[in-house]
Amino acid sequence: MKHNFKHLNIWKLSIELADEIYVITDSFPKNEEFGLKSQIRRCSVSVASNIAEGSSRSSNKDFNRFLEISLGSLYELQTQIIISGNRDYLENSKIEIIENKITELQRMISGFQKNLTL
Repeated sequence: MKHNFKHLNIWKLSIELADEIYVITDSFPKNEEFGLKSQIRRCSVSVASNIAEGSSRSSNKDFNRFLEISLGSLYELQTQIIISGNRDYLENSKIEIIENKITELQRMISGFQKNLTL
């Protein structure tokens, strides 16, 4: 069963998260342009992209596989945010806000998965 990704709250929140990630990584040092900054941005974009791509699949089982990839990207993103904090690229207050959004999105995606009829 296909889903319209633009109507999914998990997709909307993942877009908001990616936008916020782009803003906070603007202040990263120049030497991280092709390192952590780039990886964090790709990771955040991957979450929304996999939700959208999975929504086009003909079965919920396939969609669920893409949701799993999105969850993996969120855990990767969370790790990279922690590393950014350890390197003093981000303030603790920003880390806390982003981590809370990541955790909320992880919870929402997991809940959405439970409601998919596989």
